[in-house]
Amino acid sequence: MDDFALAVVVNPALPAGLLANTVGTLATGLGARFPALSAGQVCDQAGLWFDTSSRLPMPVLQADTATLQLLLQRCQTRHSRSAMVVYPSFAREIQQIDTYLAEVARRDLSAEPLDGIALCGPRKWVRSLTGALKLLR
Repeated sequence: MDDFALAVVVNPALPAGLLANTVGTLATGLGARFPALSAGQVCDQAGLWFDTSSRLPMPVLQADTATLQLLLQRCQTRHSRSAMVVYPSFAREIQQIDTYLAEVARRDLSAEPLDGIALCGPRKWVRSLTGALKLLR
């Protein structure tokens, strides 16, 4: 993963709690796709073992609805070693994964409002898509 980069892009208009939920959900999707993102477990001096976070920096960037849609379109063709996790706004109302999967299958995400997109892949690809975006503050 030395030549890889990550980026989480969210709509800054979301309230703080929804932003946090969106970022967490997107990051979980990237971790599921690329388990090697975790650096494994580590032990502190007192003997406490715990799981590490991502081995790569994970900037959280901001983009409005139109920019998120543009990013989605630009990711239609991507590198085979890449991941794209999409969080459509309608997902907030769904509590069961089977319902979510069925709902996604009947919708066109290019016509849906998005709360965020997370990317992982070759550094050049990720930067070409997100390099002009600002950090979420």
